[in-house]
Amino acid sequence: MAVETAEGYVKVIVFQLKDEEYAIEVDDVQSIEKMQAVTRIPGVEPYIIGVMNLRGVITPVMDLRKRFELESRPYDEATRILVLKRDNSDIGFIVDGANDVMDIAASNIEPTPEVVGGVAEEYLRGVIKLEERLFTLLHIDKILNKQDDKQRSGM
Repeated sequence: MAVETAEGYVKVIVFQLKDEEYAIEVDDVQSIEKMQAVTRIPGVEPYIIGVMNLRGVITPVMDLRKRFELESRPYDEATRILVLKRDNSDIGFIVDGANDVMDIAASNIEPTPEVVGGVAEEYLRGVIKLEERLFTLLHIDKILNKQDDKQRSGM
């Protein structure tokens, strides 16, 4: 499941998409950026909206709303790009907002239930319960895996 610290805690960044809260482990996130200019590129998956120049590094940008097949909305002042480092390259995830960094006890992370509204279950690593809040821990490798798309669409 998640990588635990020596104290049995997982440090996560909590962000919003639509009316839901999601979490990604801090170790996966290189930076959180304000929305900036993105250059569109032809012939890519519809959820890849283009590339941005982030401090001299050309970084592909994925709209997580589109990836999860949620309705789109205009970007605003709260919109953020979570820049992740995967396999020696960067990728940006556009989210509605990101403002919490939390230490979550591993005991608060439960397996994903069979029925989850909105986001396909294979993208989720678990559900985090914290007092009155409930949010899902995302499985980054599955979100980035194009092969899953082809299998789902029957190609």
